[in-house]
Amino acid sequence: MAWITKNSASMKVERRDEPYLTEAMRSEATNTYLPRYETKHGALIPVLHMVQHEYGWLPKQSLMEIADFLDLTPADVIDTASFYEEFWLEPKGKHTISVCRSIACEFCDHKAVTDACRAKLGIEIGETTDDEQFTLVELECLGACGEAPAVLVDEKLVKYCTPEQIVKEIEEIKANPDAGHGH
Repeated sequence: MAWITKNSASMKVERRDEPYLTEAMRSEATNTYLPRYETKHGALIPVLHMVQHEYGWLPKQSLMEIADFLDLTPADVIDTASFYEEFWLEPKGKHTISVCRSIACEFCDHKAVTDACRAKLGIEIGETTDDEQFTLVELECLGACGEAPAVLVDEKLVKYCTPEQIVKEIEEIKANPDAGHGH
């Protein structure tokens, strides 16, 4: 099988005038994260989380800024951000429904929960609703195997989730879209 290549050397990163990694964030990282690690590279994941928590995702410009701040190559930052499922390299909805698909959740019929989400939201896995309120994903493991099936609704873990329960969670968010935390 032949390798499929792309000309990434000439890729243009869309940039906005103001940085994503603000001075306040740099200060927090310098004072809070960097002292915890022997090298700046050790602070990469906490800094990625900090930026994503602020914006809901990691724009390419932010990855370049993080690389510069931590004295890393952009490839090191992009490799790390693209490896972990919890990092978003594309915009997502205000609220994220993450259904666990690990073996325990599969055994306890996570598919029925995912199907209820699909039906209620009118989207497929990996898609965002037209109003940009919800993104539906499946994750490999939420670490709640003893309480399967498990779903992460934004930052709330829903244990022993049923299709009826996930529909209720979605309806509660729709009724009060500004409650809770969407990133």
